[in-house]
Amino acid sequence: MKLNAILASATAFALLSSAAFADIMVMDSYARSAGKSAKAGAAFMVIENTGDEGDRLVSAASDIAKKVELHTHKDMGDGVMKMMHVEEGFEIPAGGKHMLMRGGDHVMFMGLNGPMEEGATVKVTLTFEKAGDIVVDIPVDLKRQDKHGGMGHGMMKKKDN
Repeated sequence: MKLNAILASATAFALLSSAAFADIMVMDSYARSAGKSAKAGAAFMVIENTGDEGDRLVSAASDIAKKVELHTHKDMGDGVMKMMHVEEGFEIPAGGKHMLMRGGDHVMFMGLNGPMEEGATVKVTLTFEKAGDIVVDIPVDLKRQDKHGGMGHGMMKKKDN
């Protein structure tokens, strides 16, 4: 009987430890669309991993749109940029940051269910390989300029399990 208890304890410890491999923080987030009649929008943020192991943002979900994907821009040459889905997601290195920004990696909302209103909040679930799901409330900021970075709008930290 004692062996079963020891194995159960070891398994529980391993499962709890794996969820804490990466300490993910989401900072300086904002969402926007091109206007009230836009059919698409996007979210931008800085994702920081203060843990000792890398993690990967593998997907995003939100009720704001019919489809939500992780996207990037790829230079096709001759000044042509193409936006594309990044199926493998974005690596968040140990002790590092990954910026989701305009003209680069971002969360894409396709088929918006309604207009994105200035000052509203968009609830987005970010799914990481190790950290799991992190729900963030992202403010809609239609006036924000292209500059990105720093700690501004609502900082979120993964809750401890």
